[in-house]
Amino acid sequence: MTTSDAPNAGGASLLVPSSHRNRWALPALILGGITIGGSPIFVRLSELGPIGTAFWRLALALYPLLWMHRRASSGNSLGRIPRQLSEHFFVASPGLVLAAELVSWHTSLQFTTVANSTLLANLAPIFVALFSWLFLKQKVSLTVLIGLIVSIAGVVVLQGARGPGGDLKGDVLALLSAVLYAGYIIILGRLRKTYVATTIMLWSTLSASVCTLVLAFLVDPIIFPKTLFGWAVVAGLAWISQAGGQTLIVYALAWLPPTFSSLTLLIQPVVAALLAWLLLGEHLTFLQAVGSVIVIFGVFLASRR
Repeated sequence: MTTSDAPNAGGASLLVPSSHRNRWALPALILGGITIGGSPIFVRLSELGPIGTAFWRLALALYPLLWMHRRASSGNSLGRIPRQLSEHFFVASPGLVLAAELVSWHTSLQFTTVANSTLLANLAPIFVALFSWLFLKQKVSLTVLIGLIVSIAGVVVLQGARGPGGDLKGDVLALLSAVLYAGYIIILGRLRKTYVATTIMLWSTLSASVCTLVLAFLVDPIIFPKTLFGWAVVAGLAWISQAGGQTLIVYALAWLPPTFSSLTLLIQPVVAALLAWLLLGEHLTFLQAVGSVIVIFGVFLASRR
């Protein structure tokens, strides 16, 4: 899953003194891409099922998000803070889509390789462009169309080169997570026109954590990690990949041109594949590597719309 399309958080400028903002923006963006790229490894190492892991990923991330929200609320943030109960329900609504996206993506990692799952989930920017064209009547550039065609070609190569550990069910779930995340991003973008981004992130994460908790009780036999290692894994997923990665990327994109967001799309699948090789023993075949490069290039083109 990528967060490179997350809206610029009001109050992100409060995190670092102004004299250092531009200096640290690009390193923050790169580090954010790396930390998010490690998230599928945490999911694979978790003692819990995919839904239980998704719950703790969201629930443990609430504290740092609450801190960001308070910092933004006390500053001169762009957008307003919801006051009425109906407004809180409104800004929490994206969490339903976020919960479905995380459940889909986490489950895909049980059936397919980390590299395939991460690559297919990172097709989200292409679906953002398509949905924006279909539902918001926004024009689609030739570059986006070329990126779409290139990405589809890469996916075809990946499916034809499915190696050990690959499974069509997992790939379909990863692709579904990309579709869901695209919808989540579009909803965030619409809400961001009115409300502070950190408020939307906080309330959508809260509602997503409630949804995944209910699902976990219904589906997963184990809700709580049994060992210290298990707690360390879900804490790392929440604080390093979820809250940490999002914070770094949102901060960086407040000071960098939007086109720089495509950099994280290149970093995440590479980091995920490298860590899966080192820690999980997942090797890419030559054709899988070729398909991966094609998909990454297609997403890169589409994200530069």
